[in-house]
Amino acid sequence: MTSCIANCRIVSPGADIPRGNIFIDDGMILSIRADLPPDFRGEIIDGAGLIAVPGFIDIHSHGRSGFDFCDGSAEGFSAIGRGKLEDGVTGFLATSLSVSADDLRQLCRQAAAYKENTPDGATLLGVHLEGPFFNPDCAGAQNPAFLKEPDIALVDELDAICPVKKVSFSPELPGGEAFTRALAERGIMPSGGHTAADYACYSRCRELGMKHLTHFCNVMTPLHHLRFGMVGGGLMDDDVYVEMICDGVHLCDQMIRMIARMKGPGKMMLITDAMRACAMPDGNYSLGGLPVVVKGGCARLTTGAVAGSTLRFFDGLKRLVRLTGLPLSEAVRATALNQAESLKLGKRGKLEKGFIADIVLLDGELDVQKTICGGVLKWERK
Repeated sequence: MTSCIANCRIVSPGADIPRGNIFIDDGMILSIRADLPPDFRGEIIDGAGLIAVPGFIDIHSHGRSGFDFCDGSAEGFSAIGRGKLEDGVTGFLATSLSVSADDLRQLCRQAAAYKENTPDGATLLGVHLEGPFFNPDCAGAQNPAFLKEPDIALVDELDAICPVKKVSFSPELPGGEAFTRALAERGIMPSGGHTAADYACYSRCRELGMKHLTHFCNVMTPLHHLRFGMVGGGLMDDDVYVEMICDGVHLCDQMIRMIARMKGPGKMMLITDAMRACAMPDGNYSLGGLPVVVKGGCARLTTGAVAGSTLRFFDGLKRLVRLTGLPLSEAVRATALNQAESLKLGKRGKLEKGFIADIVLLDGELDVQKTICGGVLKWERK
């Protein structure tokens, strides 16, 4: 059945239409027109006074609403998926932590089950393995008890349960370059993170297919005038995408501005790195079996290390726009299209004919008012 999002401002990468109508059929965008035919008999979703943008894709998120994907529970996946809709997220990757192999298998089993049947939540697009292939000296908030060297056999096993789209790892570990090549050959994005890799190691792995950098700048060799580091490489190389946590904790305002200036909207990817305390009150939580204290919305291990975020996706977009001055039609590249293109997540990230009708309706303050997945209105603010 054909439906229409009527009388909204339509903003898509490279386009900003002050007022129009988006026609949807069978979960896909059918057309965008200035007029709404008087004899139209399909469902009408009122977009008056709202801004339609492509639905957000969060490729790095651990949890929400008191749950973590590594809990491995159907209840948790369902709660996170429903909560994502409130944040404007229409598609996401279930992101792991450094936990046991059995816990990773259970996460993938639950991810596969959720992927098969998501009647009331955002769409699960695959799995992101963040760990356990990390340098112990760069563990950050990852549990050191479960760290190990790169193991493509484990990735293959997990990928057979639920498609793995991205693996974050320390490329300087023994076998790191062969691991990078093996991931790229399988169509899985290798992403450098939690790393002490020098610029030479980074460059070799980039040539082998490592075109993503995980939570850019955080637990990563910094830019130095004599030792360029992974941050320097990420800023300089035009074919590398960088993840940005725009929560005011992981990146200072000046760094957000510099990344936007150096990389441009075509290579930035907003993420949340949200943990189970997202959309929850301050208090005591856990991350990968480690105790976390959330105070003032900032999550830290009891040792003081930052432990993920409590960021909601639309708040990250607000901060990016406010700090950089990017037009919304450029900023929204970083919310969905870059993720979809780089990880081959299907025709998502644009409001154009032939694209999947994953759409979020924002108000003038960029707060989420309605979230539409595959043409279905799944959440609206009451």
